[in-house]
Amino acid sequence: MYDFCFSPIYAVLLAIGGVAGYLTKGSMVSLGAGLGSAALLGLMSKWSLDSYHKGKACKPATAISLLVAAGLTYVMYERYSATGKLMPAGLTAGLSAAMTVFYVWSLLLGPKPKPKAT
Repeated sequence: MYDFCFSPIYAVLLAIGGVAGYLTKGSMVSLGAGLGSAALLGLMSKWSLDSYHKGKACKPATAISLLVAAGLTYVMYERYSATGKLMPAGLTAGLSAAMTVFYVWSLLLGPKPKPKAT
């Protein structure tokens, strides 16, 4: 699986979480972090998909996605450790940890696009 297969889904879930945090708690931080992370992941997905269509891998897009996922894993795990609440911190930390592992796999061992014939 390529990174652009899962990143859009991850991005949508983060955006939904950010909006939910804003609607339920009035948290502008949740809204900004959720939508900001989702937007950045969406852009990286597009960049990666465009590269795939050209027969190339886009390691920088995957690396940036990895940084976003790893950062969210750390921040949300810290919040989960402090509060013990599965929603939203534990769920987001778990999802982000899974995406971190996926991005590492994608960078190191992931599939290579077939070069386009010229």
